[in-house]
Amino acid sequence: MGSSPPGQTVTAPLGVIDTWPSRRIVLLRMKTYTAVVERCPETNLFVGYIPGFPGAHSQAATLDELNQNLKEVVEMLLEDGEPRLEAEFIGTQTVSVP
Repeated sequence: MGSSPPGQTVTAPLGVIDTWPSRRIVLLRMKTYTAVVERCPETNLFVGYIPGFPGAHSQAATLDELNQNLKEVVEMLLEDGEPRLEAEFIGTQTVSVP
C-alpha cells in the first residue's frame, strides 16, 4: 500500500450563507489543496507553497502556524474567484544515485 505524498493539507471554505435571524452557515463542502513544506536552513522557518496556485505561499516557526497562514492566504486569494491552477501536484519520487 502506498504512502501519502508529503506536505500539508490546507482546506479553505467554499462560501458562507447569511440567514435570518443573524445566523451564518459555512457551507460544508471545502476545497482542499496540498502544500509542499520545506525548512529554510538560513532562517530555520518552515516554508510552504501550493504548487500551481499563484501567490499561495507562506512561512512560519511551527507547522501549525504555517498551516494557519496558508489557510488565510488561500482564503484571501479565493476572494478574487477560483484560480486557474498553473500546475497539478502529483507526488514525490525518491531518486537514488551511486
